[in-house]
Amino acid sequence: MAGTRVGVVILPEYRWLLAEPKWRAVETYGFDHAWTYDHIGWRSLVDGPWFDAVPTLTAAAMVTRRIRLGTLVASPNFRHPVPFARSLLALDDVSSGRFVLGVGSGGIVGYDNEVLGGSALGPKARLARFAEFLEQLDSLLTHERTTIRGEYFSSVDARSAPGCVQHPRLPFVVAANTPGSMRLAARFGQGWITTGRKEDHADETGEAWWRGVGAQARRFDELLEGRTGVHRYLSVDSGPRYSLSSVEYFRDALGRAAELGFTDLVTHWPRPDGVYAGGRNILEKVAADVLPHR
Repeated sequence: MAGTRVGVVILPEYRWLLAEPKWRAVETYGFDHAWTYDHIGWRSLVDGPWFDAVPTLTAAAMVTRRIRLGTLVASPNFRHPVPFARSLLALDDVSSGRFVLGVGSGGIVGYDNEVLGGSALGPKARLARFAEFLEQLDSLLTHERTTIRGEYFSSVDARSAPGCVQHPRLPFVVAANTPGSMRLAARFGQGWITTGRKEDHADETGEAWWRGVGAQARRFDELLEGRTGVHRYLSVDSGPRYSLSSVEYFRDALGRAAELGFTDLVTHWPRPDGVYAGGRNILEKVAADVLPHR
């Protein structure tokens, strides 16, 4: 468990008057990174308040100094590489090089697709689109000019001045659960994040999910082919139980993640009801009793 970093996701559902203290608290409590979802709307919360990730993270950068900040995760479902790269340059600059791009292929179905009137892509096409998205973002953030004409996206003589604060570009944490997307994570990512295998979620004990996560971690090591320095993130609340249901459960989850080789674990700020329902007192106890002993 020693050395495993811990981050917190704050859903972008709060007016800034209420959100700001949460972002400040994540840093004050001693967590290592803070994230927000990058969706137009999300699952059971689609009819409630929801704010865009880019201005939310910009504001968060202005009220924090130490923690890294990121999207968990951006996707090509509604982002285009060219304008999005400009937003990323701004976030990297405003945060003084603390920004991390969490990025994934996007859900097969969901509100982000439906609200734009698009049709769902199959797994093969979605993977191909994701590869284009990553390739073009990588070029847009590292080269002065980019021209790439793809099947899903095109960047034509796109400029990138002044470039990223971080060199050679801001880091990508690539969300990947399947072999194809994990290969992209091994190629483009400075980090990899997993939510585990969907087929293991039905086991309420959580043991199947943990075994699946371990198998994924071993597979990712093989795909790296000796490449070093790539961080491994576990979105622990994708398992059958909310990680902040108790201090003891969180401590156990952090230890298991470390044993499987994960460098980073990500939990969620507790909500009063529904998804990630829990008490802030557990978060505070984790900060006081668990984080200092990592």
